[in-house]
Amino acid sequence: MRHFTKLFTAVTLTLGLVLAIFGNANANERYGKQKVVYHINYNGGEEDKAYRGALRNIQNHINAVGAENMEIKLVLHGNGLGLLANAKTNEALQGQVLSLKGQNVAVHVCNNTLQGRKISYENDLFDVFKEDIVPSGVAELSHLQQMGYTYIKP
Repeated sequence: MRHFTKLFTAVTLTLGLVLAIFGNANANERYGKQKVVYHINYNGGEEDKAYRGALRNIQNHINAVGAENMEIKLVLHGNGLGLLANAKTNEALQGQVLSLKGQNVAVHVCNNTLQGRKISYENDLFDVFKEDIVPSGVAELSHLQQMGYTYIKP
């Protein structure tokens, strides 16, 4: 009986692995490699619901296509910087941001907004570094689209 249990467990694990690989292969065949820019320039609303939803959309996209098949940029400007400002104290947002960054999602922050609103990226925003700053959020969106990135505004 013990041998049967081990065999059953091994077969189940192998079948699960095969299905996972096959399922991912089907997604890869369907979606291929993708370059995408997500655009957030709005308020998060009550309990940051809009921000959390947008980040969840990005995660769902990664889940469907596979992180290894994606190049994702997240461009924040205007009220969109509220996402990273609110993440300073919102652990749920922090977790989502860090998880996406861990899957190679690049976050681009608009310098025009930083300057115009007197925001310090080092003190006022969560997990932003000098290399994350772009001169202009809208110019960055246009530049990325010219480079073949698909535009999505969740």
